[in-house]
Amino acid sequence: MASLSQLPVDARLYLKPTWFVPSPIGLADGSAARMGNGLIWFQGYELTALKGRERLARTILPVAGFAQALADLPDALAERAQLLAANISKTRPPLALGDRTIRFDAPQVMAILNVTPDSFSDGGKHMDDPDAAADAGFAMAAAGAALIDVGGESTRPKAPKLWEGDEIARVVPVIERLAAAGVPISIDTRKAAVMESALAAGARVINDVSALAHDPRAMEVAASSGRPVILMHAPSAGDDPHDNPNGYGDVVADVFDMLEARIDACVAAGIARDRIMIDPGLGFGKSLADNLALINGLAAFQGLGVPLLFAGSRKRLIGALSNEAPAADRLGGSVALTFRAAELGAQMVRVHDVKESVQALHLWRGLTDAGLSAV
Repeated sequence: MASLSQLPVDARLYLKPTWFVPSPIGLADGSAARMGNGLIWFQGYELTALKGRERLARTILPVAGFAQALADLPDALAERAQLLAANISKTRPPLALGDRTIRFDAPQVMAILNVTPDSFSDGGKHMDDPDAAADAGFAMAAAGAALIDVGGESTRPKAPKLWEGDEIARVVPVIERLAAAGVPISIDTRKAAVMESALAAGARVINDVSALAHDPRAMEVAASSGRPVILMHAPSAGDDPHDNPNGYGDVVADVFDMLEARIDACVAAGIARDRIMIDPGLGFGKSLADNLALINGLAAFQGLGVPLLFAGSRKRLIGALSNEAPAADRLGGSVALTFRAAELGAQMVRVHDVKESVQALHLWRGLTDAGLSAV
């Protein structure tokens, strides 16, 4: 592999925090960096350089010697590395949602409330009864969810296309009931008309699996609303978000590049950067190997400088690693992924099983606090 001084100026650089430590206490000044404004500290950056699908370099740079190491890079690459490092340690401002505020100094829980007949895990559970669906949302909020994510269209592979009017009819009555009680809500949709109706009904956040690329009006609606947006990676912005005929080179880098481009597009359209979150899209058009690489590389997405949402609840990879367990029997794996995501810096996790996930994050917080205060 090439040395840093030999890297071409058009190489693509990525940084991933590594060499995690429980506390900076007792370490030499400047030898550890903090991830965002959270509770995670680390002593090294894994630097990867790519050109096309070719990996040119992968090396670990100690935090203490990071600035000195950058002197070996071409100026443009050194500036890129400095930007990524600054983004990793950048404060994630809280989301102000009316009279509610979501802070990111510790991981938060987003609860999944699907009002669909055919979602892969809980399809049909809350259909045709807005009161029962809203009651489920109230229970999730009481169990500790900071945000209830209401969706009316299944995004499982090969799911049939749904008319926007039907989607609106599914989600709006539920959102109205939750919003009337002050519950913070995100609308999980790719359609601009659904976004508009959901926001009018009281939703506070737009969560789009196509990163505002599926519907030509979605970006305009999101920008004019002033609401926070969650941009998810999917390989296709078409009807089937799982469509991925070309696969990936380096999946972490490819997903990073797409999300970075969508953040830039949002900012150019007038969406403030501090109102953007990202989601790497675990399971969407990705193989088991891709998904495992994304999880292990999760800390690299801190280089985008915005809050990171991780959504691994009950997903197929859990079944693939546990004797093909069906979705309803993936609680243990889901909680394990929640804990792992917290370890790697995710600011929010999207889950079906709120009580268990909140408990796991309480444990993570307790262990982390104890590590930080140890002397």
